[in-house]
Amino acid sequence: MSTFNNNRGFTLIELLLAMAISGVVMTAIYSTYLSQQKSYIVQEEVAAVQQKLRGAMYYMTRQIQEAGCNPSCNQTNPPGIITANVNEIRFTADVRGVTSGSSPDGDTNDPFEDITYSLVTSGDTQSLCVTTPAVNSNQPEPIAENTDALDFVYLDQNGTVLDDDGSGNVTTMASIGKIRSVEVTLVVRAEKEDKDYVNDIAYENQRGNEILPAQNDHYRRRCTKIQIKCRNLPQPPPGGGL
Repeated sequence: MSTFNNNRGFTLIELLLAMAISGVVMTAIYSTYLSQQKSYIVQEEVAAVQQKLRGAMYYMTRQIQEAGCNPSCNQTNPPGIITANVNEIRFTADVRGVTSGSSPDGDTNDPFEDITYSLVTSGDTQSLCVTTPAVNSNQPEPIAENTDALDFVYLDQNGTVLDDDGSGNVTTMASIGKIRSVEVTLVVRAEKEDKDYVNDIAYENQRGNEILPAQNDHYRRRCTKIQIKCRNLPQPPPGGGL
């Protein structure tokens, strides 16, 4: 009587082949993981930029709409737009008293009644900042870091661009008094670089004017544009006069 014994195991070639197949599979799995991880990081960065844009535009829109609010009809020192530059806007409004929730009191000395939006650089970071003297003693407060461009265009009641110096700035009180709406363009970049991406986009405002040339760097950027109607500014009488 004979016994059949089949315990010879794997050959060296079979082991090498199995290792090679396992290596290919593991490489494919790792590549897929890296790709998904990179995609997640990019989406997270872009979402953060979009959130900055939405928040900044929300506050600017709400407050610029209040420019010139004058429920007490103060004619001695009426609120309105004070500075109308291409990269900076300052305006006043009578929207409250000294305490939060109080009624307008006929002046613009209370918190959030004298407001400036501009770009401020601190260290290596340029930010969209808001300055409100009654709140932060003229110290700019960042509301959107890594802001690469801020552009204002000022329009009269007919939608005509107001530009006193040929560079987009409205410098005379006569022209400032004609402002009825403001076009705002904002460009914000991601905090981190994406080495696999090159940003060669030139960003423009609503008029087609370039406000940020192509940087050809590795930062992803997002741009938003909006026209804000200054509904509280004094409206001109019939016939278009002031």
